Amino acid sequence: MQANLTKTPASLLMMIALSAVLAGCASPRHRAPVEDRPVSGQARAVPTPAPAPAVAAPVAEPKPAPGAENEGKPGYYTVKPGDTLIRIALENGQNWRDISRWNAVDNPNRIEVGQVLRVMPPSMDAGAVSTRPVAAAKVESRPLDSRPAAAAASAPSAVPVPAAAPAPTAVAAAGGDDDLVWGWPAAGSVTTGFDEQKNKGLAFGGRSGDPVLAAADGRVVYAGSGLRGYGNLVIIKHNATYLTAYAHNQALLVKEDQAVRKGQKIAEMGSSDADQVKLHFEVRKQGKPIDPAKLLPSR
Repeated sequence: MQANLTKTPASLLMMIALSAVLAGCASPRHRAPVEDRPVSGQARAVPTPAPAPAVAAPVAEPKPAPGAENEGKPGYYTVKPGDTLIRIALENGQNWRDISRWNAVDNPNRIEVGQVLRVMPPSMDAGAVSTRPVAAAKVESRPLDSRPAAAAASAPSAVPVPAAAPAPTAVAAAGGDDDLVWGWPAAGSVTTGFDEQKNKGLAFGGRSGDPVLAAADGRVVYAGSGLRGYGNLVIIKHNATYLTAYAHNQALLVKEDQAVRKGQKIAEMGSSDADQVKLHFEVRKQGKPIDPAKLLPSR
């Protein structure tokens, strides 16, 4: 072996040494750092920051209903589901236009549940009026077809009673309201009597087109069909205490704010919003329904 190496030319030895150096350079022990570069035309991805924790929005306090500060006070009414201004007026013995004006209600069809409405004139002492008894002091209960007793003329003269102390102005103004002269609203017979829960008035039978008459002098405060269950309806306000309602008509012959006299024809009997031709007649005292049979004269 040594003999062969001694015979190798010097140029061959140099080539072997150079090959060893180049092999060492081709296999480095430490790699150069690699940098990721985006492909041409492609944007570099940007890390998305973590979302910030959600902050709860402050809860707004519910807005009080209009007039809520008057809830529970005498002379005020809190609107309930299903109420309309016309029904509220009927239940409180008022003209719906007056209630609208007292409460600055621009659109009577837009009242909200919980809203508190004034249902008594601003000039009236609601506290004093609310303590008055609703029952009519001069009402005499008798059968509808009864006649005056003949012995009434021979009754002894009443003994004068000392005058009572004057009542507050608001009450005194309505003190003579029981002196109304009443008349029958229809010629037909009574088919259904008064029941404060089921029938808040009297039902009169008849034929379609029969006349419906004003039961006393007064002024029309409503004429229309906007109160469910009443059909074509006329409401007459007679004074600060009494109003009457005439329902289920086929035709209305009067308009709102029209003055009428007792016995005047105000409508024609019909069956609107009813299962048969009839007149439903109500008398309300301070908004409370009372038995009309106790007010109507003998036939």
